[in-house]
Amino acid sequence: NYFIITLTLNIHMSSIIKHNFQWQQTMLRIKDPLISIPFYCNNFGFKLIHKYDFPQWSFSLYFLQIPNPLDESKVDSLIPGSKESEEYLWTLNGVCLELTHNYGTENDENFKVNNGNVEPYRGFGHIALMTPDVYKASDELLSSNVKFQKLPNEGRMKGLAFALDPDGYWIEIVSRSQKSIVPSNIKYTLAQTMKRIKDPKKSLHFYCNLLGMTLISEKHFGVGEDWGFSLYFLANVPKDRVLPSPTDVDASSEVMREMFEPVLELTHNHGTENKPDFKYHNGNDQDEGQLRGFGHIGYLVDDLDKACEYLESSGVAFKKKPLDGSMRGIAFVYDPDNYWVEIIQRNGLKLSQ
Repeated sequence: NYFIITLTLNIHMSSIIKHNFQWQQTMLRIKDPLISIPFYCNNFGFKLIHKYDFPQWSFSLYFLQIPNPLDESKVDSLIPGSKESEEYLWTLNGVCLELTHNYGTENDENFKVNNGNVEPYRGFGHIALMTPDVYKASDELLSSNVKFQKLPNEGRMKGLAFALDPDGYWIEIVSRSQKSIVPSNIKYTLAQTMKRIKDPKKSLHFYCNLLGMTLISEKHFGVGEDWGFSLYFLANVPKDRVLPSPTDVDASSEVMREMFEPVLELTHNHGTENKPDFKYHNGNDQDEGQLRGFGHIGYLVDDLDKACEYLESSGVAFKKKPLDGSMRGIAFVYDPDNYWVEIIQRNGLKLSQ
């Protein structure tokens, strides 16, 4: 069955290890930080770890993380916007949310984002949070006036829920394993970022063979049916870690439910790879009047210039090279579906005073 992907991680493996690509952020555009930041912090336990204000360009960036217990005391001591919080952000061993606010949207009654789930401009799907008890968590969120796309007892997929953030982005609520390494007093952990993809062979080559992520699990539904789809779950894991086969659904799913760090979920609707004109909206393009929403995912690297040379030599297209524009220390490449992927020099940005 061609939908079951077997990856051979033998392409530039020494370069992957040398550049040390590590998924570090998922960026979403928001209408009002005074609403979105308390929403994520008060309901899900995120903490504001750093922020940038760029009045000359009329936008601000807010970085939120659910810290690993080992880092919690350090995070609590940070002052967002300080040199110390900036250094913590750009050496982060984990994944954070980057919320981007363009000035004035908070006062625009007509402003809204594309959450990525409405035709004809689907693409980004959701972030997910993991918790010990989805039903209890959903009841608590309802009591805090959080809106839902789906409650855990609704629909065919029982036991999972989709909450809505203030901008209408979907937040999947999934169940944590009782065997998880996450301490029981941590109610939520960031579990996923989901994007839809056209061709799994191309996307898995990009994220696994080029950016060094590991395929942890794959699930296939309705093979041969019009509605068939597949899910591929990727993560940064030590290369010497022994994992079950990605096609062992029960064992590989249990691995994900035990993890603290999130997975990148790639959703493939069968047949899209054979449609030449098929494309997803990357969250940024506005050439057809699309609304923007999801912006990018980002990776830290040890040497930005060499990492970009490696990616360019591997045929990856660039939106921004390290020396382009006024913001140095970062680059943007396109993945096979034209989603933006930010490449960031580890501990290289020194913008805070």
